This record gives sequence, C-alpha cells and structure tokens, in this order.
Amino acid sequence: MAKVLYEKLGEVAYITLNRPEVHNAIDLETHKLLRSIWEDFRDDGNLRVAILTGSGNEAFCAGADLKTHVPEWNGVGPMLARSKLPDGFAGGITRGLHRIYKPIVAALNGWTLGGGLELALACDIRLASEKAKLGSFELRRGMHPADGGIVRLVNIAGAGIALEMELTGEPIDAQRAYQANLVSRVVPHDDLLPATEDLVSRILRNDRRAVESAKETIMEVIGRPLDDQLKLECLIGYSICGDNPELVKRTDAFFNKNDKGRVGKTVTGL
Repeated sequence: MAKVLYEKLGEVAYITLNRPEVHNAIDLETHKLLRSIWEDFRDDGNLRVAILTGSGNEAFCAGADLKTHVPEWNGVGPMLARSKLPDGFAGGITRGLHRIYKPIVAALNGWTLGGGLELALACDIRLASEKAKLGSFELRRGMHPADGGIVRLVNIAGAGIALEMELTGEPIDAQRAYQANLVSRVVPHDDLLPATEDLVSRILRNDRRAVESAKETIMEVIGRPLDDQLKLECLIGYSICGDNPELVKRTDAFFNKNDKGRVGKTVTGL
C-alpha cells in the first residue's frame, strides 16, 4: 500500500497521506516520497493547485514517526541542525521547497499534531473538519518544533497563541483554531472535501500568473518593514500588469459582464 497517494485530476493535484494505522505519521520513506511529489507538482505545467489531506477519519497527520526519526537524530550532536537546513520536513515543503508559488490547500480531517501542524501551517489555506484538533506536543518529548512550526505559528496566530500551544503542549479544537486564524473555515466532517474543492474552484477561476504572483508577493513581504513591503508589492504587482496578455482579455470580460464567477445583477457561474 502506497504511503502517499498522488492523483492528478485536471489542474488539481490530490495528495493524501496514507498511513492511517499510525495516524498518517511521516516516516523517512514518506518524507522522501513527499519530496518527489512536491517536485513533480512544482514542475508539472498542467497543475495549478494542490489539495493535501490525510486518509481515514482520525488524523490529518500526527507528525514525525519517531520510530524512524529518533534513531536518525540520536548521538549526532549539533551538526544535525546544519544537515537539516536545506531539507525541512514532509518532503521539504516546510523548508527548502517552501517557495512553490502554486497554491496548496490543506483539508484537516482530524488530529493535526507536531510535524503535522508544521506541515499544515506550510500550506497556504487550511480548512478544518469540526473533528479536527491542532497541537504541538514536541515539548512533551524533550524537543520543540524546528521545521517552521514556531515561526509560522507566530506569524499566523501571534505570540500569545504560540506560547500557549507550545509551552502547555495542549491541543486546541477546530473552533479555537478558527478564532486564532489558524484555519479559514470549519465545516462538518463529511463536507470537508467538497468545501475544499469549492474553494479550489474559486482559485482556479482567477488568472494563473496573477495567483502565483500574489502568493509570491505575500511570501516576500512577511516580516519586512512597511516601506520595503510597499516597494515589493508595487514592483511585483505592476510587473504583472505590464506583462500579462490575460489582463486585457479578462478586463474585457469584466466590462462585458461575462467574467467567470460574477455575482450581483449579472450572474455567471464558476
């Protein structure tokens, strides 16, 4: 049985962690499989968006499979950190391959813990089943996140939530995660995939270059001083205005009131 399922349907890549017997924990083999999948998603010109989820009804991902990772770390010493810098976790999407500008949407179908939380936070948009719980249990095991878990938790939810979740090692439920901005939406468990696919359809209605440029801009401005943020937004944003043939075509559709997904008096479907 494949540890990761990878399916391409039109412009959408479906990536499913497939180790339900261990709550979709990521062992070394799964880590390597994910790297090849992320690279293929990045390089396949026919793919525009990825949906990432976990198999079964219990867990999105319980993090690193410590049975395989701890022996790798044992006795290595401080040089382990340097060796891991270009690699990250879950195939490198947390660090190393994090500059993929195609959108990645996570459907959190259950427990999202440790490295699983790091993986979820490395995605661009997160939808959660009402059954989902998010937590960072690493401190219970004598370590703490090192693959973007603390950085992204602070950036997305703020220091207060990050300190509570990290220092207590206690999970939060889906509604609290929504209140903390960690997920965009909470839906009934059986509606999770349809809701995710609906959101993806709204991404796909937009111009591809504009979508990827917007993601690049957001990633570039995080953490910079305001003047630098405004400069980067201007340079990247007006670059695409001056060099995208779709701009005129899509603007004409807007003026003619037949652009995809229009609402109001002149409605068009997705």
